[in-house]
Amino acid sequence: MRRVWGRELAGWAAALALALLAIGHLASSPRSALIFDDGDSLIVALVGRSILDGGGGDWALSSVLFLPEIAVFAALDAVLPLNVDGVLAANAVVNVLALYGAIRLVAGRHAVGRSPVAWSVAALAAFAVLVLTESGPSRDALELASLMLTTTYYSATVVGVLLAVGLCRRFLDRTRAGVALPVTLGLIAAVATLSNPLFAAWATVPLSLVLGGLCLTTPAVRRRGLALIAAVVGGSILGFLGRIPFSAWIANSGAGYIQPAEWIHSAAYYADLAIDRLSSPGGVLGTVAVLALTVLAVVRTAHASDAGDRLVATAAWALPLVVLIGGIAAGTHAARYLQPLVFAPILALVALPSVRSRSSVRTRVAGAVVAVVLLVGGAVAVPRIVQAASAPDPDLTCVTDWVDSSGRTGAGQFWTVRLPKLHATDPTRLVQVDHELHGYAWLVDRRDFAVGEVSFLIEDAQTVAWNLPTAAAPTAVVACGRYRILDYAPATLPLGPARS
Repeated sequence: MRRVWGRELAGWAAALALALLAIGHLASSPRSALIFDDGDSLIVALVGRSILDGGGGDWALSSVLFLPEIAVFAALDAVLPLNVDGVLAANAVVNVLALYGAIRLVAGRHAVGRSPVAWSVAALAAFAVLVLTESGPSRDALELASLMLTTTYYSATVVGVLLAVGLCRRFLDRTRAGVALPVTLGLIAAVATLSNPLFAAWATVPLSLVLGGLCLTTPAVRRRGLALIAAVVGGSILGFLGRIPFSAWIANSGAGYIQPAEWIHSAAYYADLAIDRLSSPGGVLGTVAVLALTVLAVVRTAHASDAGDRLVATAAWALPLVVLIGGIAAGTHAARYLQPLVFAPILALVALPSVRSRSSVRTRVAGAVVAVVLLVGGAVAVPRIVQAASAPDPDLTCVTDWVDSSGRTGAGQFWTVRLPKLHATDPTRLVQVDHELHGYAWLVDRRDFAVGEVSFLIEDAQTVAWNLPTAAAPTAVVACGRYRILDYAPATLPLGPARS
């Protein structure tokens, strides 16, 4: 028992080191903007801080409610003595550790001839390698692994999918069937679907197909397979029903994203993204790694030793295939919807049997060397993370200091105002608007629009040219590096009706 616990603790230590390595790489690359600065990436932090400040809010969210993500961020923000960027960095570490925990569940129990901890660490290491091949600033590129380190781009859904696969595997591995695992699977499916309907596309549909195929080819597990299908489908249905009380917060149900007539354009769009991904050495390395893992998954499907292994190996290639075909058939145009293409193939590694060395001493030495390398690498990455999370942004500070000292309310467009809004002492002092000064009710608290008028505007290079309802000119222009503050005081600018 002590040896087992020692292995588990070593696995978590290795996972922490890999998390630090991956985050350290992103923190020192242009892609760090997706963690700390991007307008999309800040919604969880905005909601979390609003909750901690005692305000529930009247939020206009997308089809994703981010419920687990908000809970994690708010908990970290409440207990850690860090600035908001520090909390975002800590949240990235937690996301990777949660990913490892889900992978470890998929890997199965300790048994003779198996090394689930070692293979779980190997799978996470493969994922970390994919992160290391990504460094571009674009939120809509096929650099999908690094999205897991943000608070916004569906990290909880990724973990939920892997937990579902792991629970299915554990249920099939048991000698005695019970109801605890199917019930847990149903609860996870319900919560994951409630928070993000993409769970149905990433897990419910493809996992049901995998389980259905397993039932047809392996009669011995048919009853269990059908129970698992019922659990994941039933849980997802409950999740969709659970979204009804949150309908006031859902500004876009997501139905408009499904446009089957656009499937040709969708295929061309993703093909262009693939070409862009292959235009760099890192992109080629990452793509080759994913393809190699996919081939390995197919081979393991054909040579699986039991139903649990076959389920995991099949899921490793079937989930990406179903999601890719479904995404194109639905006419989607967003790279983030294809994340199963990178996180599912790593399951091929936890479907592998144990590789036994002829010398136990050699195995221990190799393990010790790997552990030392990971720990040293993780330790080296820490200063890079700290530097990125604490690096001064004089332009942003200039804006927030001016806003805080003015005591007045201003406005800015989505991609411009969200970062200053998060860092301002009072976020309600900055209202999110469109270029015609209509309240822009998207990923924001709609109570902000009650102010009715503003006396200054913030703009930067991402700001669309203003078309204001008045011909008044600003009485002063404050330069703050990449930002400009257009001050109209003592005059005010009326806000138009809010739109989504």
